[in-house]
Amino acid sequence: MNKIFSVAQINAYIKRIFQSDYALNRIYIKGEVSNCKYHSSGHIYFSLKDDKSQISCVMFANQRMSGLDFDMENGQTVIVSGSISVFERNGTYQLYANEISLDGIGRLYAEFEKLKEKLYREGLFDHEKKKPVPKNPKTVGIVTAKTGAAIQDIISVAKRRNPYVQLVLYPAQVQGDGAADTIVKGIQALDRYGVDTIIIGRGGGSIEDLWAFNEEKVARAVYAARTPIISGTGHEVDTTIADYAADLRAPTPTAACELAVPDIRETLDAIDARKRRLSAQMQYITGNYRLRVERYRRKMHGFDPRLKLQEQKMIFAELEERLRGRMEYLRKDYRHRLEIYMERLHGMSPTAKLIGGYGYLSVGENQPVTSIKDVREGDEVMITIADGQIRTEVKEKLKNV
Repeated sequence: MNKIFSVAQINAYIKRIFQSDYALNRIYIKGEVSNCKYHSSGHIYFSLKDDKSQISCVMFANQRMSGLDFDMENGQTVIVSGSISVFERNGTYQLYANEISLDGIGRLYAEFEKLKEKLYREGLFDHEKKKPVPKNPKTVGIVTAKTGAAIQDIISVAKRRNPYVQLVLYPAQVQGDGAADTIVKGIQALDRYGVDTIIIGRGGGSIEDLWAFNEEKVARAVYAARTPIISGTGHEVDTTIADYAADLRAPTPTAACELAVPDIRETLDAIDARKRRLSAQMQYITGNYRLRVERYRRKMHGFDPRLKLQEQKMIFAELEERLRGRMEYLRKDYRHRLEIYMERLHGMSPTAKLIGGYGYLSVGENQPVTSIKDVREGDEVMITIADGQIRTEVKEKLKNV
């Protein structure tokens, strides 16, 4: 008779087969995330799919701290490492995830957003800290590749707009391993050299091509530079971390040059316009003063300066006499007021009151007696009068009725 197995036995047997398979115990699977759910327990349940199939997955809460460093969402392409085993309770197999990472471009975009958030919180993108770009620079530094369309476009635009502006190129590697280091060295070298403005950038490309301008060391070098920096990286739709850290962002290297180098024709036109306005203003002022001089010349004609001088002397003599009379009047008036104030002040003096038969009573250490309550029978009382003091003793206190 054939042996009959229970469902639990079969599922346990199949699970042992999965666990004994070395390949299934350490496997990497690439796919698109779907049905992603964050459970209140901390576990994440999701599926990986491609255009032909899908597999159920779970990442337990204790694996998330070390195995997942981004917010997983539906539609992301990820690479999941883990093991495949059977969930015995319902007999289904699934991928138990240990680590999850974004694949390719998705990983780069995640790193981009993570670094951007970090530097934003540190204040590297604050508009209040942006340095103004000089309107009329003498030298403009450029950090880009010495070959390529970017530098050629910048040179062409600079010559057309203002051939008197000196361009200083620091040839940097703008793509691949070590590119960020050469960009940082270029920024630091031109900052020490003392150019008026620095342009950093390159032509367009994929996010991988532009990645050197997304590295943290480049952003910090841009922020630390004393020289204003214009970032013109990629095409209009491209945005890098360096763009956020720069003092001014341009959509392309060509646009960055247009922002850094003023159009000399506009400057010359402005100078000509100011010259014309200044000339017209000078003519107006000269003509106005000429008319005034002529008017004054006619007024002065026929006047003898000696008569004017004699008239002024008489006026000054009269004023001097009036001034002397006024000063004498004020002197007498103030003297009279002073005498009145002295009389009033003398009348208010305590010694004046003492002359009229009044006295000042004090007890103890010159404490004034203002009430019969201030003394007791037998106390010594000092009476101060106009020409001396009298020491006496209290024999009796009589209260007014």
